[in-house]
Amino acid sequence: MTTVFATPAALLGTEGQALAPTDWLEITQERVNQFADATGDHQWIHVDPERAKDGPFGACIAHGYLTLALVNLFLPDLMRVDGVRMGVNYGVDKVRFPSPVTVGRRIRGRGEVVAAEEVKGAVQVIVRVTVEIEGSDRPACVADTISRFFPA
Repeated sequence: MTTVFATPAALLGTEGQALAPTDWLEITQERVNQFADATGDHQWIHVDPERAKDGPFGACIAHGYLTLALVNLFLPDLMRVDGVRMGVNYGVDKVRFPSPVTVGRRIRGRGEVVAAEEVKGAVQVIVRVTVEIEGSDRPACVADTISRFFPA
């Protein structure tokens, strides 16, 4: 369930607030292949299922940067800020890829507000997004996303 903030100012003081997890998303070979085409990264551990069966992961794995890119898909499901004229992605800090995602596995995002402060006519919020792998104790990715929300 998406956490809704009525205005950018409503983010202030929410440090430590957990954001409910998103729905699960299956990582398909088609998605991995499309990412490989978009980025030019066609390493066999990503795009060659036959060879990958005998590789270190037993199957093709999603690119780490694909997993990171999906954080952007998860963010609007984790939280929504109303009363804005514009919201921008400002950056990402402390990205880690603790565990690979094999094709066919399902992932989801879970969030936590790490910081929120007023900056240059906006409210800047850092949300730590943890990309969980269904059935695994270790996450696929942990990234501190930085967004700025400009009030309407």
